[in-house]
Amino acid sequence: MRTCGWIISALAAACLLGASASAQQPPPDYGAPINIDQAKEAAAAAQAEAKRNGWRMAVAIVDPGGYLIYFERADGAQNASVALALAKARTSALFRRPSKVFADQFAAGNTGFMSFPDEARPIASEGGLPIVINGRLVGAIGTSGGTGQQDGVAAAAGVSALSAVR
Repeated sequence: MRTCGWIISALAAACLLGASASAQQPPPDYGAPINIDQAKEAAAAAQAEAKRNGWRMAVAIVDPGGYLIYFERADGAQNASVALALAKARTSALFRRPSKVFADQFAAGNTGFMSFPDEARPIASEGGLPIVINGRLVGAIGTSGGTGQQDGVAAAAGVSALSAVR
């Protein structure tokens, strides 16, 4: 019976996530990962936005598979921000959507994704964004150290820095 309950929970979560995703455009296909120079550029822009606003952040850039390419941590950033920035970036890469989608789902009462296995469980917190170049997901950025909204602003600055190559 436990297996049946797990399957029902997983199907319900998939339906709810699918319903919210169907109102949006389909996620981009995966592409080759961004290079280290692009990752550094995105992280530098995110850190510059954070510094301009007095936020001490950790910034992680991952490839399309969610594996770390580049990481920066501002002096004084909280210790938890290291793991959170990476988790937000990984969520955005693996699910090809902003991590805020899961925060919104959680706030709406959909917690089915919390039953996903550890290696596929998304983080429900703003601050993770996919990096899309030429219509392909080439990586993702995750930021942590401020409020969710502040993390989202810093991550957006990192993605915007790469807009010239889109």
